[in-house]
Formats: sequence, C-alpha cells, structure tokens
Amino acid sequence: MPLRIAILCEYPTLNGGERSILACVDQLAGEDVDFMFVAPEHGPLADALQRRPVRHVPFDLHAGAVRVSRDEAVDRLAIVCTGACDLLHANSLAMGRLTGAAAGRIGIPCTAHLRDILKLSPAAIHDLNGNAQLVAVSHAVREFHTARGLDTERVRVIYNGIDCGAFRPGPRTGSLHRELGLADSAFLVATIGQICLRKGQDVFAESALPIAAAIPDAHFLLIGTRHSTKPESIDFESGIAARFHAAGLADRFHPLGERSDVPGLLGEIDVLVHTARQEPFGRVLLEAAAAGVPIVATDVGGTPEMLTDGRHALLVRPDDPQSIADAVVRLASDCEPAAQLSRAAREHVASTFPVERSARELLKLWRSAVASR
Repeated sequence: MPLRIAILCEYPTLNGGERSILACVDQLAGEDVDFMFVAPEHGPLADALQRRPVRHVPFDLHAGAVRVSRDEAVDRLAIVCTGACDLLHANSLAMGRLTGAAAGRIGIPCTAHLRDILKLSPAAIHDLNGNAQLVAVSHAVREFHTARGLDTERVRVIYNGIDCGAFRPGPRTGSLHRELGLADSAFLVATIGQICLRKGQDVFAESALPIAAAIPDAHFLLIGTRHSTKPESIDFESGIAARFHAAGLADRFHPLGERSDVPGLLGEIDVLVHTARQEPFGRVLLEAAAAGVPIVATDVGGTPEMLTDGRHALLVRPDDPQSIADAVVRLASDCEPAAQLSRAAREHVASTFPVERSARELLKLWRSAVASR
C-alpha cells in the first residue's frame, strides 16, 4: 500500500515555499507515495495542483478577513485526515503550529517545514514541538529557532532543491526588452520576490540612483506582488515607486507584478539583486544561480550557506544601498568576472542543491516519522 501524505498549505499563493514542495512532489512521482493537498480551493496553487496527479481537498482558514479559530481548524483537519492519510505535513511555520496542536487529535504523525526566521512566543514553540519532525530549510533557520526553545532532536535541515533542467542558461531573445519598449543596450537590473519590508525592495529603490549614475542605460525591474493588505504594507509598496520618482528615474522603473514566466525572464536580465533583510533560504537565488544570472545579495540568514561571496555571487551588508550599487556596477563594468561568478554558481547549486536530493531526504524523513509512530 502506498504511503499517503497530506500537505497542508494556508494560502492560495504560489511562492517559494509552495514551488519548493511541488518540486519535491514532482520528483517523487515514481515512488510508492500518494499525495493529497489540503489547501485553499482557488488561486495559483490550486491551478498548479490541477496540472498534477494529486488529490486536492479544499481547506480555507480565512473567512473573508477573519481567520477561523484554532479549535475549528483542528476539527476540520481531523475530519479531512481521519482515514485518508498516514502523515500530515505542514508546508509553513504557521501551519506547523496547527499540525503540532492537532497531532494528538488526528492520531497520525505530523511534520512541518520551517521556512521563516522570526521570533516565536512560548506558545508557538510549544505547538511546533508537538510535531514528530520539523524541517528547517537552512542551518540559520534551525539555529535561530532551537536557540529559542525548539527541540533540537526534532529539527533537521533539508535544503530546498533546484531543477537545473527547468532553470538553465540560454541565449538572450530580447523578448523582455521588446515588451518594455527598451533599446537592446538597456542594462536590466531586477529584483524578484514578494513585496514586503522583509525583502527590502525599498533598499533596491535607494540603490537605483547611484547605479543609474554609473550605468546610464540601466533599467530597474520589480517582479512580484504584495500579499498583505495592511496599511503599512500598502505604504511600503507605494514608497518604492515614490523613491524612483523622487530620483528622477520613473521612466526607468518597471513594476512587472506577479509573473508565471520567471525561468524565461531570468534569461533576459543582466543582474539579479536580492536586498532581503532576513532570508531563510531564498529560492529565487537558487533559480537565478541555475539560470546563470550574476547575483548581488545581502549576506543574511541562509544565503551564505547557498552562495559564497566572491566565488558564486557578491554578498553585501543588509540595508546598505551604496554597497548594492557598488556591487552591481562592478559586475556591469567587467563581463568576464561576472560570467565566472555565474558559471561557478550554477555548477555549485547543481551539485549541492539538486531537487532530487531534497525530495529523497524529505521522503526518508516522512517514512521515518510514520515508522516511529
């Protein structure tokens, strides 16, 4: 009988965490495993699930702007999972709290991914420790949380993996230049990710003026969307555009929103800039490295576990727009060192972070949790 794994996702979005778990599920298609996703009924994630041979059970914790109570959520999980799966895996820290709290009620082992570095309350730590196993996406994540009370015996590091067949260098087509109406000589500096304070796109905007002063044909691409509807998040996003306008660079700022063609876009940009203030293990960095794109990133969280400064990328201090600008200009001014960095980065992520390894280690952890029940 196949191992029946249920994957719990809170949001309908298709961000790094969702793409990472789906990549592992795809890799395990030939194994004796049946997957069931417990996730919101509609949205990009639901669309992605429709294209896969997995069962999708609608599960939404948000009734409009109100989140259902934990007791009600546990009751719903018990109904969904009883008799339907052998293990329940939460794909986020927040859902890991829920599975930890529900483990005793639903009567099957629960595991959870830790994809965030954030301060947790004692109650959150207690809930997470209710899971049989916890998967940290980097040692930085593991060390941060175990230092604050997570059971060290429960937390194992399994890096996100990358499919270097899906993300690979290729010839420039000029499609993005044509889409934006830019000359072929335009130098494209892009940042990709959810628009939020943690990702630091305000620093990207602040770095634009010194970059533009040194690279007259530089253009700046903001790829991603804002999910939070909090007033401070709305203000943060509007402040990014305001900075470009104030710098006189409005005509060189291109907010592209959410894109489903990121593998193709990576082949058209000149430098990826990742200005995160906190980064557990940025999937976009794996993707850019696999695609052969030169990278400038902040030296935070799990990033230095993935990329070595001066060997695979240029890593700089967080909240330092001038350092970001200096690194971008350095890459733009000498093509060969930039090419050497990108070649080394691709070779490194292909050998160190293959998605096949991530999927195999995750399946091993799930089998162990079920066997140890």
